[in-house]
Amino acid sequence: MQTVSLFDAKTHLSRIVEDLLSGKEDRVVIARRGKPVVLVTPAKGVETSRRVGLAKGRFDIPDDIDGPNPTVAALFEGGGVQ
Repeated sequence: MQTVSLFDAKTHLSRIVEDLLSGKEDRVVIARRGKPVVLVTPAKGVETSRRVGLAKGRFDIPDDIDGPNPTVAALFEGGGVQ
């Protein structure tokens, strides 16, 4: 268990979170003026790495999504929207 000051926790939050997620630390105590005030632990049972398929079923993708689009082409060519 690691103890850090509130200032260090704010400054190094990304590192603290990474240490917790990687298992390097099982908990971190945040102290204010030398007194422990918060215990930080990794969330259990929450999948944090799944991103693919996050919005599956929430909207429809048209079959011609990769087809030519004159409006987008005009924007890329600097012609503005027609």
